[in-house]
Amino acid sequence: MDVYRVAPLGAPLDAVIHVPGSKSVANRALVCAALAEGESVLRDVPDGDDTEAMLDCLRVLGLEVERADGTVTIDGGVRRFRRGPLTLPTRLAGTTSRFITAVAALGPGPYTIDGLPPLRRRPMAPLHDALVSMGVHVRQGEEWGHLPVTIEGPVDITLDEVSLRGDVSSQYLTALMLIAPYFPNGLRFVLTTPLVSRPYIRITAAVMAEFGVPGVELGDRIISVPPGRYAARNYTIEPDASSASYPLAAAAICGGTVRVPGLTDRSIQGDATFCHVLARMGCAVLQDHTGTTVTRSGSLRGIEIDMVDLSDLVPTLAAVAPFASGVTDIHGVGFIRNKESDRLTDLCAELRRAGIDAVDNPDGLVVRRSVPHTATLGTHHDHRLAMSFALVGLGASGIIVEDPDVVSKSWPDFWAMIESLR
Repeated sequence: MDVYRVAPLGAPLDAVIHVPGSKSVANRALVCAALAEGESVLRDVPDGDDTEAMLDCLRVLGLEVERADGTVTIDGGVRRFRRGPLTLPTRLAGTTSRFITAVAALGPGPYTIDGLPPLRRRPMAPLHDALVSMGVHVRQGEEWGHLPVTIEGPVDITLDEVSLRGDVSSQYLTALMLIAPYFPNGLRFVLTTPLVSRPYIRITAAVMAEFGVPGVELGDRIISVPPGRYAARNYTIEPDASSASYPLAAAAICGGTVRVPGLTDRSIQGDATFCHVLARMGCAVLQDHTGTTVTRSGSLRGIEIDMVDLSDLVPTLAAVAPFASGVTDIHGVGFIRNKESDRLTDLCAELRRAGIDAVDNPDGLVVRRSVPHTATLGTHHDHRLAMSFALVGLGASGIIVEDPDVVSKSWPDFWAMIESLR
């Protein structure tokens, strides 16, 4: 599709929405399964571009990977990695490119990690710098700190401490945490700046524990990973909390009730707490051992919120904010300018096209109650912008979303979900 014309909903919602498995959990579990000796079976694996890129890379590395619908079987082990030169294709997947770059340091190499042009623009320097400090040979392509990059081990097995920044992306730290057990003494990470997106580090530690490496210690500036080896196992991926934010936010915008089964109060994902943000805005929320339900029957109100731990959901909340009274002030998220798009400037510029009063600042954005009008909104190669603009269209007429297929990065069936709300 070149564009998607979002038809507004004319009545309150009453829907049960099943969202795909978490891509954040899945990519961490896929790395653990790839490094574990033996056969792992992962269930409810999502089929977005990020996950498919990871599976492609693991196959190129020489692992046996089979996919049957939502189930992935991997016969893993570092000893199975093919000797290079090989090119690992990461498409548009920032998460995959960072994780697989670290994994490549354990293999015989050389391995070249590369993606499509938009991914080449995304920053990778903190990870590349850290790998150099670990004794890995890092050879740049066009520009230091960007893809393509060629990785060739071996790592320095005597190393036990690594310093890196924490304020650009938690994915750099996660990438190194995932390979840390394969060092004789594990690794101790010293963060030179405050860590952003800390809930994603907790996901990493939780998945590592499920695959046989417990005992990760998460301090404010020091993260310690013990030595060990991942164990092959059967593992079920929980529903994606980031994806769930869109149907739950639709209930806030349009009124009525939306339930997401399986996204429970025991979720390891920080984004599962987004329902409580909607509660602050006036929704009724029930989250228990069976799932999450959001209901709105009254009016919405704007809030002030630090979203440093919910940064992927800034566009979701920005889409709800025009329908709430007063002002919604989002801060603590200046680092999301380095995502698939500049998720502050690009987001606000497109919202203003629809007549929404949205202004970004160095640390976040401010959205005031507005009456959106007809507009065609660009997605800037960003799945989260596309899905958030769809929410605006559910509450206002005349919203057209460009490049709607960009949602395939995380939720290929997103537009079918939007239609199912009717």
